[in-house]
Amino acid sequence: MMRRSLLASPAAFAIAGGASAQTAAPALVIHTAGQGSPFVTYGEAIAALLGRHGITATVAASTGSLQNLTAVEDNANALGTAFLGSAWDAVQGTPAAGGRRHTRVRALWPMYETSFQVAALTASGLTRFAQLDGKRVGAGPARGPAETFLQAAAEAAGIRIQIVSGSPAEMTEGLLAGRMDALWQGAIVPIPSILAALARAPGVVFGPGAEVAARVTQRLPMLAPTTLPPGTYPGQTAPIESFAAWNFIVANRALSDATAYAITRLVLSVADPAREIGPVAATTRAANAVHNRVLPFHPGALRFYREAGVAPLAAPVD
Repeated sequence: MMRRSLLASPAAFAIAGGASAQTAAPALVIHTAGQGSPFVTYGEAIAALLGRHGITATVAASTGSLQNLTAVEDNANALGTAFLGSAWDAVQGTPAAGGRRHTRVRALWPMYETSFQVAALTASGLTRFAQLDGKRVGAGPARGPAETFLQAAAEAAGIRIQIVSGSPAEMTEGLLAGRMDALWQGAIVPIPSILAALARAPGVVFGPGAEVAARVTQRLPMLAPTTLPPGTYPGQTAPIESFAAWNFIVANRALSDATAYAITRLVLSVADPAREIGPVAATTRAANAVHNRVLPFHPGALRFYREAGVAPLAAPVD
């Protein structure tokens, strides 16, 4: 009962380090993605959970992880959904992140694993990754993680592709309308945009294959090989070999320790995250914090993990 009532009122923030019981929780903005992305579903579910416990949180649309990371870098009261591959770009200040090193972004809690697959309509005859050579492939927002990892997979496979950019919803419509030959997406599986396409036209889902996945993960250590069992998608009779990485909710290091501790504890203390937050949050559990090897944890979140007996590998940076 104490876990469930932790944030029954803004005064609960006083538990985390001497704040006045009259201190109100800050209004938070959760930056997510475009319509059709699980980031939006997840952000809305978290905002609803916080709202039920007296915490004001609104959801803001964005182009995805990289824009979210920049929003968090620049706003002490911003939260963001972020793919760890994009977080690595932001921390390193790579060209994908506009050459800007993000030094104030901190991890709070794990969301879910992002796995990458390809969908093509049955009429296209495409069933293997190598057949994408010279094809038009939708890869989500321009310069986003899906595009980055598709390019890496294409290089590992020795093929060249034509990338088409857009939101997940635009990708689905583009595939169905014939504006692209295949759709490459990364999200919680089964990927909603792929399911949306398969619900409207016969199609097939496949991955880059174990050999290509091994080459990509050797080059990009934030990724790991993954296997999707048969039945993950309608009509799928064989395993899909691909690669994946985790997504985390992130915050600015200037977010108060009390706030970071309290909201992390609230989210990770629910008994059944799939039921109490939403199906998209089924793997939002403290034990999965160990999958972050990219970002330092916020000290407030790290306090909760220590109390929960979880030892994340990424250390906080002051």
